[in-house]
Amino acid sequence: MKNLFYFLIIVALTSCNINSNLMFKNLDRSDVVIKDSIPMAPQESYRMSTNDRFSFELYPQDGEQIVENTGQKQFEITPLEYTIRPDGKAELPVIGDIHLAGLTVQECEDTLEHYFSFTHNNPFVQVKILNKRVIVFPGNGSEAKVVNLINENTTLMEVLALAGGIAERGKSKSIKILRNVGNQREVYEINLSTLDGLKYTDMIIQANDYIYIEPTKEITRGILREVTPLLGIITSSLAIITIFSKL
Repeated sequence: MKNLFYFLIIVALTSCNINSNLMFKNLDRSDVVIKDSIPMAPQESYRMSTNDRFSFELYPQDGEQIVENTGQKQFEITPLEYTIRPDGKAELPVIGDIHLAGLTVQECEDTLEHYFSFTHNNPFVQVKILNKRVIVFPGNGSEAKVVNLINENTTLMEVLALAGGIAERGKSKSIKILRNVGNQREVYEINLSTLDGLKYTDMIIQANDYIYIEPTKEITRGILREVTPLLGIITSSLAIITIFSKL
C-alpha cells in the first residue's frame, strides 16, 4: 500500500505543469540574435507598413498659418484616419490611390507634398502614425499590456511606467527587448537592478518591440497549486482501497 502511495505521488508530480506560462525560454535559434551592444537611439526611421493607420494635415503656403498662429484653417483638410491596404496603398482625398508602404514618415510627407502641389500652392503636410505600439510583459507570467507610442521618442522608462511598472514577480535584472531588424529578431538584454543599468532607461523604444520581463519562478507555490487537488484525489482513493481491503 505504501509503495502504491509513493507511486501515485510520483505520477502526480511528473504530470504537473509548473511555470509553463514562462515565455522565451529558448532563444538559441538562427533567426534570433542576442546583441551585446544596445542601441540607445533608433538605427533607422520607422517605415510604414500594411495595416498602419495614419492621419495627415495639409496647409498651403508652406504652412504659414501654423507660424502665424491665426487659428484660421480655411484651406486645411480635416485630419481623417487612413489605412494602408495589404497591397501597400492607401486611398486619399484628391490624390486617390497612392503607394505608401515602405516609406518613412518624412518620405511620406515629401510624397504627399509633391502630389498636392498640383492642386495647392506650396503645400505643407504633417503625417502622424496612429497605431505605433509595443507589447509589454511586466513579469507576472500571465499578463501583457499594449502600450501606444504617442510620442516619437518614447524611452524604455516611459513605456514601463505606462505599462504600470515591473510586476511584483518581475526580475528587474532580466529584461529582454525583442526587435525585428531586417529578417531576423534581435534581442537586447538589460539589467535595471543596478545603477550601471540606469543609462538604459533612456533607450528609445520602437514600434512593434516586445518588452519581456522575466518572472521569478514560483516552484514551491506552483507545486502546491498543482499537487493539492491531486493529493485529495489520491487520499480519497487510498481510503476507499483501505476500506474495501478490510471487507
